[in-house]
Amino acid sequence: MSDLYLPVNSLLPLKPAVFHILLVLAESEQHGYGIMREIEHLTGGQMKIGPGTLYRSIKQMLELGLIEESDQRPDPELDDERRNYYRLTDYGRRVTQAESNRLLLLVKVAQRRGLVEGS
Repeated sequence: MSDLYLPVNSLLPLKPAVFHILLVLAESEQHGYGIMREIEHLTGGQMKIGPGTLYRSIKQMLELGLIEESDQRPDPELDDERRNYYRLTDYGRRVTQAESNRLLLLVKVAQRRGLVEGS
């Protein structure tokens, strides 16, 4: 790990928008509009983020080294060449895993306390 990166746990807890964006990028590279659509899809419409929140979060994640711009592009015939595509970095994957584990621990506590339906 480079000296440029903060310790993974120092970034936790992540803001919900940042965590959702990282979850989307953990599966595949995406452009901004695709990220917004996938977040809405993954959450069954319970979470929607607007362009302001998205691009503010992307800027912050780029600065922290959680994501990077992709230099790979789809065929220009199939996509708008003005779109920027983003991908998760190895550091971003470790931060996403740490946040996922943190949230899983909390869900387990909620289950033990009878706060999760069906548990």
